[in-house]
Amino acid sequence: MDRMREVIGELAEQVRKQAEVIQALKARLDKDSHNSSKPPSQDGYKKPAPKSLRKPGEKANGGQPGHKGHTLKATEPPDHVEEHAPGCCISCKGDLSGVSVSGSESRQVFDLPPMRIEVTEHVAQTKVCPACGTVNCGEFPPKVDAAVQYGDGVTSFCAYLNTQHYIPLDRTTQLFEDMFQHNLSESFVLKANHAVSESVKPAEEAVKTCLVASEILHVDESGIRVKGKLHWIHVASTDKLTHYAVHAKRGAQAMNEMGVIPKFKGSMIHDHWKPYFQFTECDHGACNAHQLRELVGVVESWQQPWAKDMIGVLCDIKGAVDAAKKKGATELPEGMKAKFVQNYEKVLADGYAANPLPPEDESPSGRKGRKKQSPPRNLLDRLRNFQADTLRFMNDFRVPFDNNLSERDIRMIKTKMKVSGAFRTLTGAEEFARIRGYISTARKNGLNILGSIKNALAGKPFIPSVA
Repeated sequence: MDRMREVIGELAEQVRKQAEVIQALKARLDKDSHNSSKPPSQDGYKKPAPKSLRKPGEKANGGQPGHKGHTLKATEPPDHVEEHAPGCCISCKGDLSGVSVSGSESRQVFDLPPMRIEVTEHVAQTKVCPACGTVNCGEFPPKVDAAVQYGDGVTSFCAYLNTQHYIPLDRTTQLFEDMFQHNLSESFVLKANHAVSESVKPAEEAVKTCLVASEILHVDESGIRVKGKLHWIHVASTDKLTHYAVHAKRGAQAMNEMGVIPKFKGSMIHDHWKPYFQFTECDHGACNAHQLRELVGVVESWQQPWAKDMIGVLCDIKGAVDAAKKKGATELPEGMKAKFVQNYEKVLADGYAANPLPPEDESPSGRKGRKKQSPPRNLLDRLRNFQADTLRFMNDFRVPFDNNLSERDIRMIKTKMKVSGAFRTLTGAEEFARIRGYISTARKNGLNILGSIKNALAGKPFIPSVA
């Protein structure tokens, strides 16, 4: 009888272990971009319809009152006027060629003119001084150093196509030939990128200085392929500034060499990547969009009610903060904040009750230790241990609820990788990152991208200043 009880106990323990493994495998299969940190590109073609965590707003769809429209409007004076006169009467077929105009109706067509490259010949004249006989030669402009060459307009346009729109080298040359009937080489496009990269270096240093002085800093990183090996592109940004850096490492070494994060003393927003916490001179803010997705995963894969309650608490706090900001407030009432904290901690308690610590177990090697925690328990530990970071947006209205800004800034590299697959050289990756940082900063400040690149080549890059 005792042996039977022992066997039943062993079988029950085996079933329990198998159930845990099945649950973990099922949760892994259920992961996608809406319930984990996986990117949408890994969802596959059979991904379910998106389930947004946002609540419906009160505004109707479409343009809002006061919205500045972009409807095409007639311009005066037009570049060209074409007159269309009736040749004969539609009734009696009489000749109208000599009849004066009694009225008219105008319609305008906006179109592209024939595209062509303009050729400017620079002639350096020679003059002999009548007084002393010295031969004097005129000087060519600084960048005119060959008998035949392309100018800054062509250089900036090639770099613009390749870095802003991710058009590969071969297709950039094809597009240029189709548009302007000039056959460029791929090496010219690479030289164009190099020239732009060198011209925006002063802007890059100014951006880094401004980022260090900012109150809020968004950071993120994403993997890229360089020379067939894994590298990382790091981003540090604000709503007006963007800086990218390429490094072989993902962690603290790369962040230190990037030269922004170690000097930053404001609030840094990130997705809880552990190396960020090595920098203790600044405050940290959690990306709650990531945590909401993980909570959705707990609801769907483990069917635990506390996770749904925590989603409600975080969304309620965000709603209260957004409403207060609209009214011009700079903080929530102390009583309201205390109530939110109480609700937050109650949900944590419910979560821990549903996820007790696993019992100590003896491993196959004979060493005793605690079992690996479940994902719900790990998420609970993070929400508890980093409660201040999670709720920093509630206590400091300058801190955003999520890290979507840097995720938008880093998203472009995934598009680049889908188009090109990899960078052939580290230099090419670094030049691409520097140009993209300059382009992003210019765009955030309302500047024309192509014009900003041309200005940089002319020695006048956009240089942001510390506010």
